[in-house]
This record gives sequence, structure tokens and C-alpha cells, in this order.
Amino acid sequence: MTEHALPRRAPRPRPVAHPNGWWGMAIFLASEAMLFGALLGTYYYLRFKAVHWPPPGTPEPKVVLPLILTAVLVATSVPMQAALRAARAGRLGATRLALALALTAQATYFGLQMHLFLGDLAKFSPGEHAYGSIYFTLLGAHHAHVAVGLLLDVWLLLRLSTGLTRYRFTALWATTFFWHFVNALAVLVVLTQLSPSL
Repeated sequence: MTEHALPRRAPRPRPVAHPNGWWGMAIFLASEAMLFGALLGTYYYLRFKAVHWPPPGTPEPKVVLPLILTAVLVATSVPMQAALRAARAGRLGATRLALALALTAQATYFGLQMHLFLGDLAKFSPGEHAYGSIYFTLLGAHHAHVAVGLLLDVWLLLRLSTGLTRYRFTALWATTFFWHFVNALAVLVVLTQLSPSL
């Protein structure tokens, strides 16, 4: 163990202030919240200006599978938080296990959502009308955030293979914060995506 490594079993005292890595993630997520606020605002502006939404000939979104997938993704906040708690207590094995569990569910969500996304692209394109443009932009932006989260999880698992340090704990804390944001955003995105069918 390095001199900055966390103890394996002894609980780690809570820091007085959040570390810089956490604050960096908070600032990044604030900017992303503004981005998605603009995308959601654009969607509803276009929807209420349009006579038909979605336009005639465009299939309405399927409801059941996206809702199930979103529930699975939102549920991954539990193992992410469990990984953070285990890391705070210095339990490296439990941290890795919880993170691997979250990664598996998140990757399953991503794979199935990309299948649905490509299926929708085969039915209509972003260039056909305003609905297609905002639909694919909104979903694509959210899927991109899920992909970034998956990369963060993989990177953390690789780094945790050599031990748990304060730096890696901060990275896990920031990544958990990121996933909570992405999961909350998933609810807004799926409700917006499915709003014509609800």
C-alpha cells in the first residue's frame, strides 16, 4: 500500500470539504444540466408549435421497453452508492464488486438502447423534420453521457485492481455523482421521448 492508500478495514473519516475532483464534476454537471435544459426546452417548444407530433408517417415511440430499461439504469445508482460506501470504509473487494455490478447493468442498458436507437434511425431520420432532429439529438446526447460513464467505470475498475488510494476514492466519488446525474436525466429524457405515446 502506498502512503496515500486508504486502510483496508478501518473506516475513513469524512472530509470537512469536498475534494477538488468532486467540485470539478459538479461544475461540469451544472453545464450539462444547462445543455439538457436547452434540449428539453427545444423539444417542448417544437412540440407545442407543431400541428402533428410526431408528424404523420412517423411511428410513435414504444413505451414498455424504454421504461424498463430506464428503471434498470436508475437502479444502478444503488450499487454505485454501495461502491462509494465500501470504498469509504476501505473495503476494496466490496467496492470492486459493486462497481462491476453497476457496470454490467449500465452496459446492458446501453447496448439495448443503441439497438433501439439504430432501429429508429432505420424508420426515420434526423433530417426529415423537426421531430426527428430533436428526437435523435436528445437521445444521442443522453446515450453519449452513458457511454462516458461506462468508460469512467472501466477506468476505475482497472485502477482499483492495484489498490484504493485517496485519489481513486475521489474519482469514484465524482463518478458516482456523475451516474446519479445521468440516471436522473434518464427519467426526464425517457418521459420526453415517450410523451407522444403517453
